[in-house]
Amino acid sequence: MRAGHQGTGPGAITPDGCAVELYSRLSAGDAPDIISAAVPAGARILELGSGVGRMTHPLLERGFTITAVDESAEMLERVRGARTIRGTIEDLDLGETFDVVMLASFLVHTGDVEGRRALLRTCARHVAKDGCVILQREGADYHTDLPRERVDPSGYTVRIVSSEPVSDGVNSVYVEYEFPDAAWTQTFRARPLTKEQFEEALSEAGLEVDEYLTDDGVWVRAVPAT
Repeated sequence: MRAGHQGTGPGAITPDGCAVELYSRLSAGDAPDIISAAVPAGARILELGSGVGRMTHPLLERGFTITAVDESAEMLERVRGARTIRGTIEDLDLGETFDVVMLASFLVHTGDVEGRRALLRTCARHVAKDGCVILQREGADYHTDLPRERVDPSGYTVRIVSSEPVSDGVNSVYVEYEFPDAAWTQTFRARPLTKEQFEEALSEAGLEVDEYLTDDGVWVRAVPAT
């Protein structure tokens, strides 16, 4: 396990505390529609941190070609219809570029500053000159007004129980997932970023915001800086 990350519940747990069986059950929500509307039809997408294919599969159904990258072999075993590559995002260098590079699951909020820089450099390294990077940010209230919960239309409950400071600018987040027949927990570290800090981090990697795709600013399209 990575320092500060852990998970409980049935099945395999990845180094960042994600339960493979849990992520196989979670819905993608409206994310595939948001992404599809923001990128060219039929685009070649490099999905960094694909997991079990929660977004891979609906994007494939929409006609995109996906290269799915994840460090967990157990996660990638669940991906169907995409080219899969096992490896860490930070060290990835495929020697090719893509129409779209996607960094979802709030990975840009990793607690490790150098790790975040490496993630964004990987995005910049693999995006075509006329391509774009799609990122998912935390909402403005992600770490506040806790605990809070959301009941998914498919019937499970996600409860963000706590977010406590553990070091300079980094919080330890504890989340519970409840299904009728099983339950999981996940603990991970996240660094909240203001809009200004987020845009500065992109700039360091040679990227800039092209458009905030949702009113809450969670989904963002970035492009190589001019």
